[in-house]
Amino acid sequence: MRVVIDAMGGDNAPQEIVKGAVEAAKEFNLDIILVGREEEVKNEIKKYDTTGLNIEIVNATDIIENNESPTMAIRRKKDSSLVIAFKLLKEGKADALISAGSTGAILAGGIFLLGRIKGIDRAALTPVLPGKNGPFVIVDAGANADCKPNNLLQFAMMGEVYVNKVLGINTPKIALANIGSEEEKGNELTKQSFELIKNRINGFVGNIEGRDIPNGDVQVVVCDGFTGNMILKVYEGVAGTIFEILKKEIMSTLRSKIGGLLLKPVFKNFKRKFDYTEYGGAILLGVDGLVIKAHGSSNAKAFKNAIRQAKAAYDGGILDDIKEELLKINIE
Repeated sequence: MRVVIDAMGGDNAPQEIVKGAVEAAKEFNLDIILVGREEEVKNEIKKYDTTGLNIEIVNATDIIENNESPTMAIRRKKDSSLVIAFKLLKEGKADALISAGSTGAILAGGIFLLGRIKGIDRAALTPVLPGKNGPFVIVDAGANADCKPNNLLQFAMMGEVYVNKVLGINTPKIALANIGSEEEKGNELTKQSFELIKNRINGFVGNIEGRDIPNGDVQVVVCDGFTGNMILKVYEGVAGTIFEILKKEIMSTLRSKIGGLLLKPVFKNFKRKFDYTEYGGAILLGVDGLVIKAHGSSNAKAFKNAIRQAKAAYDGGILDDIKEELLKINIE
């Protein structure tokens, strides 16, 4: 497998990106293409022993910044690291693309440079999140603020394929994010989507309320991108707040400090479960190629895990499975 990497995308590029790529090449036996400013990338690679590794550097003189218009940047910055990486993926010179750069630019590149899988109406950003009883995904987490029922049906199908192939859950449970668990609850979008998904997706278990999502009892949470992004950001914010409150309380008295020392291994495991670096990135489902959006502040560990995630998706053949499942749900 060959993975193309936008070496200039993200807050810690190219240092942490290159380090993570080298570690992944060693651990997963992959071919790596690093796209970025050649001298900067070379200077980073020199820090590591790359003997026996197949790592190629492709020069890119430009970078797409977070404050730029995504669509305009993709169209105009032909020599940017992200656009060149998409070109290599489109031409079949790579099997997957990973970037920690601008989310908007990655979405635009996936849609305009790769194109959607034939029959898929909307691409969906799909992050993996930790739950009490296991990980789950949100489909969509921000690519589409406005959706139609058919879009949510396709999201359910793609999420089911992804969880099955990448998370290894054979019969994932799929639920529709809603304001109540009853079938008649919600707005017109959720009511119509409920009927479509119920009649076409075997693993559908009905609606799920926001308070029940963190339990991880369902593995695919389906919603429009506006709702999904709100769920994602609240989830991240609450996790961070809990850690800060615990830290403050533990340090408040001598007794609590002693208790904190005794519970340190427990807190360490708890924090690890909510650590985004463990989960890699968010896959862009629905485009005709494997694209992973890594967290903007990804360190080497996070980027290595994003590469591991791409390898699992490639080995699982999720693109072919999505195309096959699309025929089964028979969307008009």
